[in-house]
Amino acid sequence: MANVDVVNLNGEKVGTLELSDALFGPEQVNESLLWEAVKHYRASLRQGTHKTKSRTEVAGSGKKLWKQKGTGRARIGSVRSPLWRHGYTVHGPQPRSYDYAFPRKKLLGALRSALAAKLADGKLTVVDSLEIAGAKTKLYRAALTGLGVTRTALLVENSKTLTPALVLGARNLKGVELVLNNEVHPYDLLRYERAIFSTAAMEQLTEMLEKNASKRKLAEQTEAA
Repeated sequence: MANVDVVNLNGEKVGTLELSDALFGPEQVNESLLWEAVKHYRASLRQGTHKTKSRTEVAGSGKKLWKQKGTGRARIGSVRSPLWRHGYTVHGPQPRSYDYAFPRKKLLGALRSALAAKLADGKLTVVDSLEIAGAKTKLYRAALTGLGVTRTALLVENSKTLTPALVLGARNLKGVELVLNNEVHPYDLLRYERAIFSTAAMEQLTEMLEKNASKRKLAEQTEAA
């Protein structure tokens, strides 16, 4: 079992938290799975609004410009021909969705890999609570500076302990994002330099990942039998 120090927002150690090696061990980092998760996430962000005009959408007359034979010129049927300037585009891009199905097992596996990578790099911090008396952005900025955040940070809180003061105090911090533990994505953990979890958020997320891992092992044993 890996032990992680639990600190307060002043950077003072107030306890320890045991993390399972089966979830947070360095051997759990699967780079190819992380790449797939990031690719899927970024694909779902694409708007897909690109579009070129088809033959029916290009302005222009449909009249045949000259007769088929006898002029010595190339045959042409319409001024909207794709061979001509201002003509339509053949097989051009049309609006579409780039999103595709991504198995939940692979998503949770990528989440375990991202957490293990953060822990191995020393970029994972667990605090006893993210609550500060007063919804003041400068107070949270001072607290993050005390925790060693110099660039970007991802704050992860439990839905039961999330308060309006935390939302108001963290929403205007540049390079800082606040998410719930049941909404955190591997892309978020890789995008931000530091990941700061509250104890409640880490415990609930770890419990969910352990249940999923046990179900996966049970299914593998059943298939093997």
